[in-house]
Amino acid sequence: MRRLLTTAVLLFVLIVPAFAQQGKVAPKPLFRDPIHDGAADPTLIWNRALKQWWMFYTNRRADQATDDPKDVSWFHGTRIGIATSVDNGATWKYKGIANIPYGNAETTHWAPEIIDDGKLYHMYLSIVPGIFKDWNAPRDIIQLTSPDLVHWTFVSKLDLASERVIDPTVFPVGDGTWRLWYKDERDESLIHSADSSDLSHWKPMGRALTDRHSEGPKVFRFHGTDWMIVDSWDGLGVYSSTDLADWKRQPENILATPGAMPTDRGIGHHCDVIVSGDRAFIFYFTHQNGRDLDPRLSHSEGRTVLQVAELHIKDGKLTADRDTPTRVFLKPGSSFGAE
Repeated sequence: MRRLLTTAVLLFVLIVPAFAQQGKVAPKPLFRDPIHDGAADPTLIWNRALKQWWMFYTNRRADQATDDPKDVSWFHGTRIGIATSVDNGATWKYKGIANIPYGNAETTHWAPEIIDDGKLYHMYLSIVPGIFKDWNAPRDIIQLTSPDLVHWTFVSKLDLASERVIDPTVFPVGDGTWRLWYKDERDESLIHSADSSDLSHWKPMGRALTDRHSEGPKVFRFHGTDWMIVDSWDGLGVYSSTDLADWKRQPENILATPGAMPTDRGIGHHCDVIVSGDRAFIFYFTHQNGRDLDPRLSHSEGRTVLQVAELHIKDGKLTADRDTPTRVFLKPGSSFGAE
């Protein structure tokens, strides 16, 4: 009997933690901003001090949209929102807005990218100098640093390919070099890259992709392959590479077919990916449309929510099934899969 009990205890000790690391089923939507209802462009980072996952996101002023479809001022004047998770990324709670010491009350903040070098957090942030009713405005990418994800210090405005650049993502390419990919709107909205040895001074390297009208690149390593996902406005385009320089596009976009679950019936947009051990999770946003429109809300079609799905590799291609319940477990400290 004692041997049976010992065996049972051992099995419990082994099985329960392994099952727990499959995670909790994430809700749909994963997160909805309580202020402007326009959450988009998420980026996730592990808070070392608090031992929590934090998510920074663009918060478009969807509740202030006008009846004029040409008036895009509500996309501007935005502040970066923050949500936090204490259950390994399965559920999220609104925390507030990021304290970005740059510009004035009308300065637009878009599409943050945050990485951790082990000492400091580095934020790369798209900036528009004001509120505009159309898309004709200069755009820059700035760098800020923080010791704690709360107190940020402006470092510099990046000297990149043009004065119309947005949507940065950063990834190590080896030998102490970092590479930044971004959208250059002056060059047919193509994805460009730049290299740096110190995360602050960047040398533009020219076009990274030749497919037009892509934005929101995200680069990560998963199961030994380097991947780039871009927002193609027809789902998310997927590329793979063996050297982080030459990219091969897979034929099928992911999250291009509307899902069947409430709030997730639009195509997937601008994402982040967190690689956690041998698993990877894609965090993306969707517009509300069709059966998800809420007549009680003004301009319901402009409102966006954040969602999550697990990524898989099948026959060498990246896939995501948004209709299967997603059990999310982000290991502490896991990031873009560079390890």
